[in-house]
Amino acid sequence: MTTNPSLPQFPEPIWRSGVELQAFDTLIEDQSVDVAILGAGITGITTAYLLSKSGQKVALIDAGSILNGTTGHTTAKITAQHDLIYDELIQHIGEVKAKQYYRSNTEALQFIQNTITENNIDCGFKSEDAYLYATEKTSHQKLQKEFEAYRKLGIDSDLVDEIPFDIPIESALVMKNQAQFHPLRYLLPLVEKIKSSGGMIFENTPAVDIETGTKPKVVTRNGFNITCNHVVIASHFPFFDGRGFYFARMHAEKSYVIAIKSNKPYPGGMYLSVDQPKRSLRDTTINGENYILVGGESHKTGHGINTFKHYENLQDWAETTLGIRESPFRWSTQDLITIDKIPYIGKISSKYDNIFVASGYKKWGMTTSTIAAKLLTDLITKGLSPYEELYTPSRFYADPSLKNLVVQNADVAGHFVAGKVGLAHKKLNDMGNDEGAVVKVNGKRTGAYKDENGCLHLVDTTCTHMGCETEWNSGDRTWDCPCHGSRFSIDGTVVEGPAEKPLKQVSLEDKE
Repeated sequence: MTTNPSLPQFPEPIWRSGVELQAFDTLIEDQSVDVAILGAGITGITTAYLLSKSGQKVALIDAGSILNGTTGHTTAKITAQHDLIYDELIQHIGEVKAKQYYRSNTEALQFIQNTITENNIDCGFKSEDAYLYATEKTSHQKLQKEFEAYRKLGIDSDLVDEIPFDIPIESALVMKNQAQFHPLRYLLPLVEKIKSSGGMIFENTPAVDIETGTKPKVVTRNGFNITCNHVVIASHFPFFDGRGFYFARMHAEKSYVIAIKSNKPYPGGMYLSVDQPKRSLRDTTINGENYILVGGESHKTGHGINTFKHYENLQDWAETTLGIRESPFRWSTQDLITIDKIPYIGKISSKYDNIFVASGYKKWGMTTSTIAAKLLTDLITKGLSPYEELYTPSRFYADPSLKNLVVQNADVAGHFVAGKVGLAHKKLNDMGNDEGAVVKVNGKRTGAYKDENGCLHLVDTTCTHMGCETEWNSGDRTWDCPCHGSRFSIDGTVVEGPAEKPLKQVSLEDKE
């Protein structure tokens, strides 16, 4: 049994501590702009910033509040070291494209650093080496192959046999001169720059459709439209598919982070294990206090154990490795992973020349979002980008895309069937406060959550995207779909797509 300090009852990312986010109005009238950007995370904000600088009139809208999605829940490592990737890229897409991948991420890091300098932004930017470490012999062999790939691509690196923690390792691969920062403090000055350049920002303005054509029209749930020359979909999962079949070409993974105050000084550097379960480390200073961010425990959304257990696993590991005085923050994030592990950035499909998408960042959104902003700005203002072919969503590499597509959709089919024949997990009358479970109401599978005041929230668990059955996520108090990663709040509201419609609410009066 753990003797660690108690984890917070509710998830809250450390980046919000001491940061005041400006509120923006909801769209209440039709607008006409050059570019409509949907999604106000790091991709949308950086794209709006660059397009505004180039003289484009932009409207940036968000279904909720700015910086409240994946950007606000990151570990904020700015690095081209994306787990074990470069040896695989060389095998599948060749050395030239693998080098392009590395170069584009390095340029993104440099862009962030230049933007911070140019705008005098105080966001805790700090250069750090990034480490991948192996605790098993088989993983050591993988690191050796990855090191060989680094050398082929000219990546400044080293293979070492120890790291400054009480972790027995086989080896560690160092990528030199990477970085970390505070993502919200970096982006808020860019928001001010967008406003001062005449850009418009609207919150609580969900987009529900795009009327295509030479002048696309973004249709919002509020009943107002934004007419434009180009649309950029930066909403994490593209709500408008454009016949790109994104739901079949990406899967969603959850991962978890705790922020701790440690008994030991942090030695510097950013670390990620290549073995399972994953463990990620970096430090940060918030409001003058030092914290260590401990991340990992990734799994497919809607799969696996009681999700709160993942936080406890991280805490137990941190206590053993670092020693814990306090665990004041915990949060999770959801990331989308493409079938070839390269993000989809560019025209949403070959059918549309003026609708663009950026998605599938595979847990490395700080650099890849910046790549997306630069690439999409180039396509809109110049009609071309040196990285267009590498990231185009229309690509298809037979290996590994075909194999992963088959595996991924077989998994979806398995969960679809399992959800339909699965039994209720609990009886309604046995539920305690602040507990969620699958129950039977009127003979039907129903999602139930009893809040801390004993009030019951009932929803139909059938995902409104393609009919899979959602499962209860105790760590975040959401209903998560194991098929395509849609997530819903306790009252059925869509938290994350691809679902566009809420879960149907079930009335207490319907209970038998």
